Amino acid sequence: MEVGPAEPDRDCPRCPRLVEFRETWRAKRPDWENAPVPSFGPVEARLLIVGLAPGLQGANRTGRPFTGDYAGDLLYATLTEFGFATGTYAARPDDGLTLIDARITNAVRCVPPENKPTGPEIATCRPFLVATMAEMPKLAAIVALGRIAHDTLMGTLGWKKSARPFGHGAVHAGSHGTSSTWPQRPLTVFDSYHCSRYNTNTGVLTPAMFRAVFSAVRAHVDGAAAR
Repeated sequence: MEVGPAEPDRDCPRCPRLVEFRETWRAKRPDWENAPVPSFGPVEARLLIVGLAPGLQGANRTGRPFTGDYAGDLLYATLTEFGFATGTYAARPDDGLTLIDARITNAVRCVPPENKPTGPEIATCRPFLVATMAEMPKLAAIVALGRIAHDTLMGTLGWKKSARPFGHGAVHAGSHGTSSTWPQRPLTVFDSYHCSRYNTNTGVLTPAMFRAVFSAVRAHVDGAAAR
């Protein structure tokens, strides 16, 4: 399996609807990033967190995943609590926050209208997710934020969704890598409801529920290191 670049170009032309949306917001807000949002964190990390797509006024504005909206408040506070981040999260890319043994990316790198990418857009962007995972030599765990991110990961990994259905707190073990240039390695996927304001305001996800997922991730990563 050929693995291409892990990040799209700033003017990636692959998804016409997303390109049109991006150009509209570049005209409206030239002070915003308005470009595909790159992954954040070291490639040597053992943990990868996968969201769905950048938020319009969050990552699309700031250029860093989960930065500038409520989802980032909960995510980065939780990562810091469990030792996956250090520094102060101030909702801007120059706040000095650093990820430790963790990396964050999105299944779709460009902001979609109404925060809803289409199936073809998810598939078109999948090579970048494949390449992101392939360039992480120590990858041992992934947190899927939301059902669509989970389903996208299942397709990317070649795992059957029927055998590994999404559920908050669910844990799915398997392997990833498909060729001699990207060797098979053990991988565990942890599911979580997305840390959006809507989910927390409606009680679908509480901070305690979110922390429980990352507590399990911390134990798994530490246990894998000890083996």
